[in-house]
Amino acid sequence: MPEEILFLSRSQVAILFDPDTAIDSQRVAFAALGNGTAELPDKIHYSSRFDGSIVFCYASRLSADTGAVSKFGSVNEGNTARGLPNVHALITVLDPETGRPVAVMDGTTVTTLRTAAGSALAVDALARPDATRLAVIGSGVQARAHVRAIARVRALRSVRIWSPTPENRLAAAAELAAELGIEGIEVEAAATAEDAVADAHIVAACTLSEEPVVLGSWLSKGCTVVSVGSVEPTRCETDAEVLRRASAVVVDDPATVAVQCGPVVTALRSGDIGRQDLVALGDVVVGRAAGRTDPDDIVFYGSVGLGVQDAAAAWAVIHRARRGGPAPADRSRSGRALPPLESTSG
Repeated sequence: MPEEILFLSRSQVAILFDPDTAIDSQRVAFAALGNGTAELPDKIHYSSRFDGSIVFCYASRLSADTGAVSKFGSVNEGNTARGLPNVHALITVLDPETGRPVAVMDGTTVTTLRTAAGSALAVDALARPDATRLAVIGSGVQARAHVRAIARVRALRSVRIWSPTPENRLAAAAELAAELGIEGIEVEAAATAEDAVADAHIVAACTLSEEPVVLGSWLSKGCTVVSVGSVEPTRCETDAEVLRRASAVVVDDPATVAVQCGPVVTALRSGDIGRQDLVALGDVVVGRAAGRTDPDDIVFYGSVGLGVQDAAAAWAVIHRARRGGPAPADRSRSGRALPPLESTSG
């Protein structure tokens, strides 16, 4: 009788892929990149001529004992106004020996959580240990996920949020204040982007902006800047001065970022940096390269998303699902039990 394919809905993935599991999975992913053991072919990534949405398809394999993982989806910028995530995707996972499909899961939640977890890993590797003040530019699903994830790796005391629409930033701040206030973290909406960034130890830009929303002149000494929305050459969340001031430019994958991440593409074209200046996060994670070398360094981290992140995330979800879901400690923290798993013969 054919073995069953595991089908995981958005709500099931959200329970299985808690913040700590997500961060651990990204540590595994970037360590595999740093050690050269992961397979990371080029991804398909283009803007649709019909509506400007960004269509993407990733395929990657984390290791010999985990099968290939593929993610197909799109980025639709107009979804913010619809109250929906900008990214929607579907993930398929294959058996490592037979290639048989073993799981199909919602890729929207995986993408949101693994992106934020990847940034949290970068913050943990690059930010000052005493960093307590976080600024977030953006107020959508990804921005809020970044606050939650970064709070797992640094003892934050304050979070300032800015986005262009006042009601959106106020709503995001209120939601996060209700969650994080019990941990002593003060969350507030800032009147301007500059107000949010002023004196921040960590700045996370989570937008799809084509115009800079973080200026280098605003940054304090020792600041770590994370950019996850500059996923095309035309999208630049940070201005040229950010990279000029950066003592280290760390990226998820130098070859990919050099042609896709707007601020990096611009800096390479202008000669502000060279390809040799791009430091792979995986190399930092395994100790092959340095990120921050001085407390006063300004460090930039640029991420456009990699298939190996999805591979590590998907297998982390599958392993937890096969064990029956979260451990008792995880259930008490989340307050939710795992809904019944959906499966069918394949």
